[in-house]
Amino acid sequence: MAGRKKTEKLKDFDSKVEPEKLLPNMQETKEIISLNNERTRKSVGFFLMVLSMAMLVSFISFFFSWSSDQDHLASHSYQEYQDETGGIENALGLLGAWLGYVFVHNGFGLAAFFLIPLISFLGIYLFFDYKPVKLVRFAIHTLLFTVFFSLTLALVLHKWFPLLGGAFGYFGVQNLTGWIGTIGTILFLLVYAVLYSLLFLNLNPFDKMKLPGFLQNSLPENKVDTPFSSEDLPVNEDIIDLDAIIGKQEIKELKTPEPLPEITLKVIKPTESVIETQASNVELELEPTATELEDIDEEITITPIEVEGEFVIEDNTQKEELLLDKNTVNHGDHIGLDTEFDPKLELSNYQFPTLDLLKDYEQVKAEIDVQEIEKSKNLIVETLSNYKIGISKIKASVGPTVTLYEIIPAPGVKISKIKNLEDDIALSLAALGIRIIAPIPGKGTIGIEVPNTNPEMVPMKSVLASAKFQNSNFELPVALGKTISNEIFIVDLAKMPHLLMAGATGQGKSVGLNAILVSLLYKKHPAYIKFVLVDPKKVELTLYNKIERHFLAKLPGDGDAIITDNDKVIHTLNSLCVEMDNRYKLLQDAMVRNIVEYNQKFIKRKLNPENGHKYLPYIVVVIDEVADLMMTAGKEIETPIARIAQLARAIGIHLILATQRPSVNVITGMIKANFPSRIAFRVTSKIDSRTILDANGADQLIGKGDMLYSGGNDTIRLQCPFVDTPEVDAICDFIGEQRAFPYPYILPEVIEENQGIRGEGFDPNERDELFEDAARLIVSSQSGSTSLIQRKLKLGYNRAGRLMDQLEDAGIVGPAQGSKPRNVNISDEYALEQFLQNL
Repeated sequence: MAGRKKTEKLKDFDSKVEPEKLLPNMQETKEIISLNNERTRKSVGFFLMVLSMAMLVSFISFFFSWSSDQDHLASHSYQEYQDETGGIENALGLLGAWLGYVFVHNGFGLAAFFLIPLISFLGIYLFFDYKPVKLVRFAIHTLLFTVFFSLTLALVLHKWFPLLGGAFGYFGVQNLTGWIGTIGTILFLLVYAVLYSLLFLNLNPFDKMKLPGFLQNSLPENKVDTPFSSEDLPVNEDIIDLDAIIGKQEIKELKTPEPLPEITLKVIKPTESVIETQASNVELELEPTATELEDIDEEITITPIEVEGEFVIEDNTQKEELLLDKNTVNHGDHIGLDTEFDPKLELSNYQFPTLDLLKDYEQVKAEIDVQEIEKSKNLIVETLSNYKIGISKIKASVGPTVTLYEIIPAPGVKISKIKNLEDDIALSLAALGIRIIAPIPGKGTIGIEVPNTNPEMVPMKSVLASAKFQNSNFELPVALGKTISNEIFIVDLAKMPHLLMAGATGQGKSVGLNAILVSLLYKKHPAYIKFVLVDPKKVELTLYNKIERHFLAKLPGDGDAIITDNDKVIHTLNSLCVEMDNRYKLLQDAMVRNIVEYNQKFIKRKLNPENGHKYLPYIVVVIDEVADLMMTAGKEIETPIARIAQLARAIGIHLILATQRPSVNVITGMIKANFPSRIAFRVTSKIDSRTILDANGADQLIGKGDMLYSGGNDTIRLQCPFVDTPEVDAICDFIGEQRAFPYPYILPEVIEENQGIRGEGFDPNERDELFEDAARLIVSSQSGSTSLIQRKLKLGYNRAGRLMDQLEDAGIVGPAQGSKPRNVNISDEYALEQFLQNL
């Protein structure tokens, strides 16, 4: 009966208490108990801080009262001491005596004091959410040093003060002595200390020891005992050579308006990333790096220049990039692949390139040189003060390549005065590539970009492995590098829609082209994109021949997909114009506005392939050296380029033009008007900078991938990612070894009037007897002029005109171009003789 009543009560309880109401209470209880709860964290943190203070008091009092307290603790139980505690002499009573007995007597002796800061710092972190030190590293150091100190005190002072080593040290030394003897124990502690110094403190106690004379003489004279060469690993020097900065003068010779007291910079490593320096007390806080670097705790004494307001330094060199734990990038498909038609079906097993094909280029993340930044700031302020320009606030943002000093001038100062001092500031800093931005768009400040002493390289692997690139939703994502704030900069080539690149030889233009192509290869399937590669230099883009049937497009009947012949370039560009017109007809029939809408409609089976509709991939045209084409072809190149640039955006054809000679006869006004997106590497003159960017600044870059990107509104300074030729070769090999399409993407064939094909109106039996002489004259002079035939062959205008018509019908010269000479389609006399024999 009792069991039945109990069962009925449980059923009654279950009917009253709803599970939905009980679960939230359980969840809330778990959250309160967990350290993730703020109240619990603060409670535990406050308890640990009070416990550390109690341990300090009890340990100190233990050394004065241990003899009497230990007798009570050894002879009485805890229950007895609840009733009678008068015999305890410790300052904290029974609790203090027990803490001292456990940690000092039965623990580490005098070394137990090292545990107090560890508990205190842990409590501060939980209560204030602030890390005075790196807790895990500090805990390891504390435990290792506590063990060493306890054993050492027990070994040295056990005969006179056995309490100082504690029970741990006493019995530890007894066991070590029994195993390896006294001398062995001393050697063990010595090895312990040396290994601790080398492995954990990064100290070398033998760095100043000298070898005996007979061993020193046997060493090579020029041997440098370093694991890395100066070229492989940049060295971040702590001492700045001011002789090169201010013309071999001492720091104390810098003139300031009034002598100010010295300030002390203390460099520590907490979690904060923003560094603020006040006029009287300066504390710089740096963000920790991805790799565990050693803590910095040093003091630097500097005599500052007086600035109204504060000086803020932002460390952007140590920003950690979020790398996804994948070997390949995330390939986003943005045109509805969950529908019936799959463009990837023919190459459904295609494997994207892996990140292992790219090199790591491991670099030692150097700490920012605060002393160098302070001196540069003082020199800038001093230079401006010499011209009576006051500053109300100055801020420094440290990037991987340059440091940006943002200045707010005092009221009443003209911006033009600061901008005109560009050369004076460069002279005072003795730096290459000082660039002044007056004002910075959207900020209302004036920027001074100063190159870092040790600029960092941006590996392509770090950019492609970033979450920002992998999760990008762009149609044609292109990774252009990192900004001054060390953020990865990605743009959409489909929105640009065309890109114009220029830069002097050896400044990173070809590397930039490879970076663009590699970005697209890592992100897009071969069914979605095709490349038309033009390489007049014949050596820059030849590696991409291996992916011809995957990604390249070409004219029918051509041998190599990489176009190196200027005549083929003209035919290819004209063929792209025909492709553009054909695509616009398809868009017109489908009643859509752009290629994205057309492909979505085709994938959803709303367009009939029997009517000529097909899936349209993007076509990216890359011309590595447009200057050579403009010199040899001129209008024949400029006209199709301008036409494609004006109209081809909506149907997915995008141009990338690169040149090392950004002059007005190469980058003409018609081309510039249709290329709003431009990239400028370092150029040699301000004129070239204004030609490519319509602004100065490209002549002040430092080279090696340092570039300016203009998207139409403002100009951004970037560091181009570095991808080497072996990396591109490995990527092309990886793609080329896979199954490919049966043939490359074929462009429509175009037969033009000036292709060297005999016209229908030419009759060899009716040609003039001076036809061959006139042909040799035109080919040798490479000028299709009627007046030239008149003068050289001493003919009248009518006969010379008939000869020119016959030459045009035969295909030797092109059609009339108004007052300009006709184009000559045959390059030399040998080719002419072959042509005349076939004619």
